[in-house]
Amino acid sequence: MTVGPTVRRRRLGSELRRLRESHSIKLEEVADRLGLAPSTLSRIETGKAPTRTTYLNALLELYGVDDPGQRQVLLEMARDGHRKGWWALWDGVLPTGFGIYVGLEAEAASLRVYEAQVVHGLLQTADYARWVMSTVRRRQNAEEIERLVQLRMQRQDVLHRPRPLDLWLILDEAVLRRMAGASVVMREQLEHLYEACQWPNVTLQVLGFASGLHPALGGSFAIIEFPERLDPDVVYTEGVMGQAYIEERDREVRAHSEAFDLLRASALPPAESAHLIRSISS
Repeated sequence: MTVGPTVRRRRLGSELRRLRESHSIKLEEVADRLGLAPSTLSRIETGKAPTRTTYLNALLELYGVDDPGQRQVLLEMARDGHRKGWWALWDGVLPTGFGIYVGLEAEAASLRVYEAQVVHGLLQTADYARWVMSTVRRRQNAEEIERLVQLRMQRQDVLHRPRPLDLWLILDEAVLRRMAGASVVMREQLEHLYEACQWPNVTLQVLGFASGLHPALGGSFAIIEFPERLDPDVVYTEGVMGQAYIEERDREVRAHSEAFDLLRASALPPAESAHLIRSISS
């Protein structure tokens, strides 16, 4: 799989953070020397923003990086980080910060997801997605909603590429029973989920009402894993106030992984989950 701009930015940012910490220099001090806001440098170190060559050269001088080979690798990472991903076509309608998630998802090897409210975007039908978008994005017009639906459909290509993404999805039973639009829309969505249960790269479980309380009462989340071990896992959550990205070095990533394992143990097995989906759609 070709390494895209989102992962390139994260790799560069991680290395810059490592270099700064190895010199015991505070982020605020470095930002001041470069004439940057600390928040800007933080976005560079977390891979959320590309790095200008002038800033990168100044950082490498500050950190004493004089090896030509190392400098060249980092400069190439910075250049690659400025490339646009295919999702840039939707920049005008993407929710703030969501482009980062799309980039991570596009370059991921696997996703472990718990969804409490709606079907995950990678398994939504176009009609179901349209109802969800129209409900959540109330300030956007019909044309903008349609563009968001198109983006959602293109995101699903990751499940069908030559080396497809592995998706392990746990859906709360409420997702299956909550109506989204007309009954025909919901029936088609459930039929699509049942079909997806048969795909070799998709594992789908339903967390039934009978399972009671569980560790993910705080809401939905996704754990994003990448092909290369040097790219740390990312936990993604979203809510009314926006998105949050948590990286592997944070103990919250381990907490989410443990929660997912507990959910997996409590949820119906895949075969029983598929049977429940089929029975609800009938």
